[in-house]
Amino acid sequence: MTDKATIAANVARLRLDRRLTQENLATKAGLSRVALGKIERGTVVPRARTLNALAKALAVPVGELVTPVRSLESVRFRARAQVHAREQILAEVSKWLDAYAELEADLNERLPFRFEERGATSRYRSHEKAAQAARRSVGLSTEAPVRDICGLLEENGVKLLLLETNRDSFFGLSVGARDGGPAVVVNTWDRISVERWIFTAAHELGHLLLHPSEYQRGATDLPLQTEREADAFASEFLMPEAAFQREWEATHGHSLLIRVLKVKRLFRVSYKTVLYRLVESGRETSDIWRAFQGQHRNYFGKTLRKTDEPEALEKSEFAWNWNRSGEPACLSRHDFIEGRLSRLVRRALEEERISLGRAAEILGLTRDEMRQKAREWTG
Repeated sequence: MTDKATIAANVARLRLDRRLTQENLATKAGLSRVALGKIERGTVVPRARTLNALAKALAVPVGELVTPVRSLESVRFRARAQVHAREQILAEVSKWLDAYAELEADLNERLPFRFEERGATSRYRSHEKAAQAARRSVGLSTEAPVRDICGLLEENGVKLLLLETNRDSFFGLSVGARDGGPAVVVNTWDRISVERWIFTAAHELGHLLLHPSEYQRGATDLPLQTEREADAFASEFLMPEAAFQREWEATHGHSLLIRVLKVKRLFRVSYKTVLYRLVESGRETSDIWRAFQGQHRNYFGKTLRKTDEPEALEKSEFAWNWNRSGEPACLSRHDFIEGRLSRLVRRALEEERISLGRAAEILGLTRDEMRQKAREWTG
C-alpha cells in the first residue's frame, strides 16, 4: 500500500524546490488547489493517474513521489541566505549516501577515516595548527600543495558528492559519520568558480574535524565564528604558511598581479585567498585590494566587476562573491573531479552486481548518458 505521508512529503518538497505555489502546481497537473492541498497534507492517496500528472508537472519519475527518503540528522548545512531547495538538497544527499554505502558493502570496499579523529584538533591553539595536523595525518608534507583535493578526501575516508544546483547562496555542506559520512557535498554550479569548489571542500573538512557538535539537521543559525575558523583551517590546509612564504618570496621580482596569479595557480586557490593571506599575515595593508584591481585592469584591459570586489576584511567569507567570471586565470571543471564513486559503479556494473539503470541512477545520469559513459570506458 502506498504511504500517504511519503507522497505528501515528496510532493511538497519537490514543489518548493521548483518554487511553485500550490496553485501553480495544481494548474500544471490539472488538479484543483484543494485536491493538491489534501495530497500534501497526507489526507488522501492520489490515484495512479494523478500521480502521473504530478510527476510530469514536477519533471520527475513517478517513483520519486512514492519512495521514502531517509532523513539526515547529522548534517551541517549553512548558506548565505535561506535556500529554497534545502529539503530537496538533503533528500538528494540522503539517497546518494545510501547508494554509496550499498556499493561499499557489496564490493567490500569501505575505507577508514584517516584524517585526525574528529574533535581532536580542538586541542591545538590555532585552527592553522589543526590544519597542519590534518595534513600530517594523511601524509602531506608541510610544503606540498594539494594537487587533487577530491582524490585526497576520497582516498582517506571522506565521501564526496559534486551536486550541481543553480543557487549561489549554497556552496556546500557536510554529513557526519552517524548518517553514513563523513561526507562533503560541493555545489559545482558553473557560475561558482572552481577555486571556490576546492575551498568549500577544505572548509567542510574543517567543520568535520573542528565542530562535531554543530551536526544537527535543524541547526541553520550557526555561529559566524565557526565559519571563520573553518576558513582559517581551509586556507592553511590548501596553502601552508611555510610553502606560501617560500613561493611568495621567489616571485619578488615580479608585479603584484603576476605574483598573485602564479601563487594562486600553484596552490589552486582564489586570488582572494592569496590577498587575504597577505593582509592577515601583516605583509600588506588592505590597500593591496585596490592595487591588484588597478594592475588587473591595466594587464587584462578590464576591471573586475564591482560585485566581484572583496568585501571588508572583517566580514565573513559568506560576504565574498565567488562568481567564476570574477576569477582571473581560473581553473577548469577538470581540476575538480570525483573519482571513487565512479570507480565503484564501474566495478559493480562490470561484475553485474547492478543494472545499467541503477548505475545511471547512482551517478545522476540518464540511461543514454550511462550507456555512452560505459562505451567510453577503456582499460
